[in-house]
Amino acid sequence: MEKTIYLAAGCFWGAQHYLKQICGIIETETGFANGKSTDPVTYEEVYTDRTGYAEAVRVVFDPEVLPLRKLLQLYFMSIEPTSVNRQGEDHGTRYRTGIYYIDPDDVATIRDVCREVQRDYSSPLAVEVEPIEVFHPADEYHQDYLDKHPDGYCHLPQALFEFARKANG
Repeated sequence: MEKTIYLAAGCFWGAQHYLKQICGIIETETGFANGKSTDPVTYEEVYTDRTGYAEAVRVVFDPEVLPLRKLLQLYFMSIEPTSVNRQGEDHGTRYRTGIYYIDPDDVATIRDVCREVQRDYSSPLAVEVEPIEVFHPADEYHQDYLDKHPDGYCHLPQALFEFARKANG
């Protein structure tokens, strides 16, 4: 049985590339989550920071291979969880972090992992935990961007991608 969750981790190019390396991830798609309108939006509109959308990745995974707890632990390794509207050099509300769920049964696990992570920080986590309300896929240019442009911009270190390939093997 597949499950789906939406993860916002700053620039979605690197987030998607990182997540898709993890064993148990079936499919990923970049897009825009939980903005102010239900109308489809473009990257250019979201870039203005006036739409309320976060760059996010729709993640379809096999919980038998990759339990949600493990997926979230790996997600937290790719973000600075106390940073507000900023990851790496990218800043703006579109780069906020968030865990957007479909299944209300996932909330307990999400909150447990957040509590575990919070123990390592003196500042509060700045990771939204909300149900997914709306998700608009990004255009093809932004899908699998780092596969198409291996030398393209990414705020995540190359070593993290290598780690992800072995993290759940």
